[in-house]
Amino acid sequence: MAGPALRKADSHASIHEAALQEARELTNVYANLLKSGDTADALETAFILLEHWETRTLAHADAEEKGLYKEIAEQSPEQHDHIVALTRDHDLMRLLAQELNSILERDGATYHALQRFQALILVDELHNQEEERILPEH
Repeated sequence: MAGPALRKADSHASIHEAALQEARELTNVYANLLKSGDTADALETAFILLEHWETRTLAHADAEEKGLYKEIAEQSPEQHDHIVALTRDHDLMRLLAQELNSILERDGATYHALQRFQALILVDELHNQEEERILPEH
């Protein structure tokens, strides 16, 4: 069963925005450290940022899939295709996080990793908009 914060549109949107704003800020810090040539601090920041994605956004995605999405699919079968699409967004974010872990372990702090962090932000922004449009009050 989904928690009450996931079922209320305003609180659910607030969860999304808070995590996304933190990710944007950490990504900007990472980009500035790369630009200044501080690769040691950039790498440390990148791992913190990756952990943020895993513990905030992707953990939230897991909770949505195990509770909210399952409930919606059972109560509203017509939402099936939307739930599949939203879950695919989560899968893309998980893939990007896995790629980032490999890139950071293999290559360290790079602009290639920065592009992946920026892609995570974009996918999450689009996902959140679509989720809030499709699943207003659940």
